[in-house]
Amino acid sequence: MRLILSASALSPTLPLLPSRALATTSSSTNSSSNCNRATVRCENRRIIFCSSSTSNCGAIGFSALRTEKQARSRRRCDCTAIYSPDHSGSSPEETDEQFVVVNFYRFVPIRDPESEVAKHLAFLKDLDVHGRIYLNEQGINAQYSGPSKDALSYVEWLREDGRFSDILVQVSPALNGHAFPKLKVQFKPLVQLEGGISTLPLLDPSIRATPLAPSEWKKKLRTVNASTGECVVLDVRNGYEWDIGHFRGAKRPEVDCFRSTSFGSSQSKVVSNSDPLADVDKEKTEVLMYCTGGIRCDVYSTILRKKGFKNLYTLKGGVSHYLENEGPTGWVGNLFMFDSRLALPPSAYKPEAIAETHVQEQLLDEDKFAKCHICGSSVRELRHRNCANLDCNLLFLCCEDCIDSFRGCCSSSCTTASRLRPVLPGHQRYKKWHVYRDLEV
Repeated sequence: MRLILSASALSPTLPLLPSRALATTSSSTNSSSNCNRATVRCENRRIIFCSSSTSNCGAIGFSALRTEKQARSRRRCDCTAIYSPDHSGSSPEETDEQFVVVNFYRFVPIRDPESEVAKHLAFLKDLDVHGRIYLNEQGINAQYSGPSKDALSYVEWLREDGRFSDILVQVSPALNGHAFPKLKVQFKPLVQLEGGISTLPLLDPSIRATPLAPSEWKKKLRTVNASTGECVVLDVRNGYEWDIGHFRGAKRPEVDCFRSTSFGSSQSKVVSNSDPLADVDKEKTEVLMYCTGGIRCDVYSTILRKKGFKNLYTLKGGVSHYLENEGPTGWVGNLFMFDSRLALPPSAYKPEAIAETHVQEQLLDEDKFAKCHICGSSVRELRHRNCANLDCNLLFLCCEDCIDSFRGCCSSSCTTASRLRPVLPGHQRYKKWHVYRDLEV
């Protein structure tokens, strides 16, 4: 059997497919789901594109189905493409070994989370999977990497449980093997927030913000940019994430950790610059919330609801789901990742949107929002690096000149520290701290 993967799950070593490279194209219609699909053959690979805007398409990219027959028989779809190697191209074994990163979450009551943890560990023990999987009474939150066969086998197994049968799963390319050092499956809060989240009504969808599909979100953004009405685009991430990529119109969040997020808590106009929701009309203002995968928005929307905000909307599946479906329209820059990759360009999610990516790069030149932490000059490389000072380890943006001048450090004071790691070229990441802990100048 052949493993069917999303096009966005392709390894970066595979070539992108510009329109001029397409050799043959044929279309078909799925009458049961009103789905229009086009099969494209290019360089011994076959991609099935679904152009349907509905959610009941049979072309499933992230469902981890293993045969085309199964893919056609299923009705749910949250993706844009299916990738499978052609008989004359890569073998099933090669496809199975391509590393991917998988993300998903689901709010659902779990009566015995500790027993659930043990069950998940038992299934995962023979799979080559690294990452973080948290379970508690409120559901599951997972980010992990592995060879596609193992990574998607876990999704298949999870979906056999009715509580997770239609869970939205996001798959993205791993740049160089595992994106996480080891596997952690724990009974733990799904996210960390000041005061905890155990008392938040996360299981009640009527309290959470209204989810908008990527196409709906794009329409909302256009309306926001064209009107003078009451509307706020709220980035529910950290400031350093905004620094390398964000939706146009969203202010930089003055937050370094989601745990300390406090939007909507301000009562004075003095702090309005740091709180986009300060002094807004809670009854009339539309708040469009977004984050990387969606869970931070869902969690924080329950807090804003309790504070009296009426018109709350979230981007379903977060920015990653949007980039996969709509490309970089309205988005500027890259997307920050909380794993060894640190950042991904929009083309990693939608390789066929090459023309859109060129336009996005032109907008980046105009905005020049990414600044060097040291000298303040514009930074073209939208990827953070850690300070070479082992005892600092600050995550920061830096221009090439300052990397050389400050020996990979974030400040002049760090250059004289007692434990300096070597300056790493390009996109390399430092190894775990214990590798360098005995270093001396």
